[in-house]
This record gives sequence, C-alpha cells and structure tokens, in this order.
Amino acid sequence: MVHVAALCVLLTGATASDIRLGLALYVGRMFFITAGYHRYFAHRSYRLGRVMQFVMALGGTLAAQKGPLWCAGLHRHHHRYADQPEDVHSPRRGFWWSHARWFLVDRYLATPADAIRDFARFPELRALDRHWILPPFALGAAVFFAGGLRALVVGFFVSTVVLFHATFSINSHNNHHHYPAAANNGFFWWEVDTTYYGIRVFPGWDSHPGCGGLPPACSPSRVSSRGQRRHQRRGCA
Repeated sequence: MVHVAALCVLLTGATASDIRLGLALYVGRMFFITAGYHRYFAHRSYRLGRVMQFVMALGGTLAAQKGPLWCAGLHRHHHRYADQPEDVHSPRRGFWWSHARWFLVDRYLATPADAIRDFARFPELRALDRHWILPPFALGAAVFFAGGLRALVVGFFVSTVVLFHATFSINSHNNHHHYPAAANNGFFWWEVDTTYYGIRVFPGWDSHPGCGGLPPACSPSRVSSRGQRRHQRRGCA
C-alpha cells in the first residue's frame, strides 16, 4: 500500500517544499533506524537514559519498519548466524529474499523475545513494539493536515519507500560485521560515518568502554605502511 501511495506522485507532482520535506523526513528517520534500532537496540554500542532510549525507539517506529524489539532481536539472530542457513536474510537465498521477502513470511512476524530480553524488560518498549504502526500513521496524518495531499504523497509516502529500500539494501557493511559493538563504523579517516556523527550530538548519549572507538587492529598507530594498511583493512573489513 505504501508503494502504491508513493506512485500517486505521478498525479500530484511535487514542489520544492515537498521535496525538502521528503528529504528531511528521510534523513531524520534513517538516523533513528541506523543509530537507534541498529547500533543502540541491536548492538548496545552506546548508552542512553531511559527517556532518551524511548525517544530513540519512537523515532525508529516513524520509519514504519516495525518495532524496535522485533527489529533488534532478528538482527542479533542475523549476526549470530550470518550467511549460514539459519540467517534470517542470507543473500545466499537470493536477492529478493534477502532484500525484502524474508520479513513477510510467518516465521519472522513475531518478535523474538528471547533474543532481546535486555530491552524487553521495559514496558514502554514492549508497548511501542506491539503498537508500532501508530507513530508512522500519526506522522502521515500530521503531514497531511499541515501540508495537504501533495505533501503527504511526496513528503511522507515517497520518502518512506526510499527509506525502505535504502535500509533493505544495507547488506554489505564489512566493518560493522567485523566489529559490531562499535558505535563508530568509520575505521579509517576516509570512511565517513554520518550516523556516528549524529550519535555524538544526540542528547544523553554515553559511549560504552571500548565501543565508541576503533578496533585495536585498525588503530592508526599500527598502520605504518601502504602494504600494512591494506592488510589491516582486510583484518577489520
């Protein structure tokens, strides 16, 4: 339905303000998915207080990619069995399976509670996980009442579809799979990690000991030559 609604842009057209709104909602919600659902809830790469933890979870639900416990629990399962038969979205099962089909099957509809007990103990997160559809619905309604039909189509639906497929396409993040607890996935100066920059300015964040920096094998002090740099990069990528 979201994809069909996004196609209505062919009928409504788009103004510059609609496009700016879509870009803002894309960037903001992508941050909450990558910094929140992924690095915080799935990997505990940094710490947040309980209030900001809920804010991060709420922001993630605005992307309409289900609840934080569901997403983080299945992602932990993915890391445990990466590219093995038990991997929930192994690319070895084909492009469409790993891209989107996997989360449409009955087996993966429920939240894997055993994999996410550390966060499932918070009642507000459990409630948000159960009723994850309400925040994006409210966001869409707010966009419509503030900007009209065209703003809803372009600003909300088109940006949501782009957000879907951008998230689903992130299946080749080598640095992260080598060192999943790192809040910063930019191991070298040329590896730009905009999510980490956002985490650094997010209110109330606190790095876990050893989780905000680089793996020892990637320390610049240990990369002294071009050949050694290539070797070290293979070690952490």
